Amino acid sequence: MDRIVLTGMRFEGRLGVSEEEREFPQFLELDIEIEAPLDVPAASDDLADATDYAPLVERTRAMVEGSSYRLLEALAGAVANDILSAAPAAVTVTVRLRKLAVPLDVDMDHAAVELRRSRS
Repeated sequence: MDRIVLTGMRFEGRLGVSEEEREFPQFLELDIEIEAPLDVPAASDDLADATDYAPLVERTRAMVEGSSYRLLEALAGAVANDILSAAPAAVTVTVRLRKLAVPLDVDMDHAAVELRRSRS
């Protein structure tokens, strides 16, 4: 299956188990992979035949910046399900979500989840 890959998107969102952690926005980084047949847009070179990812990025931004989630899993799942509903050609969506500032007493790059959702 062909793929559209969007990596390293950074948005500010409210995410964390405690209310204190969700009080202030923090940077979250997302990767999205959309598996879809791309043979028609590859041949036509016409956006009308393609999955336009610009609106999907804006929908993702609105979800991350306009909502508050307790768990990485919940936000990643919401993003994956939203993309499946908004992109009719998408067969499978994979979302990787990284929380860049983890409130633990350890030197850590990030905490992350990866969710894969397929159309039923």
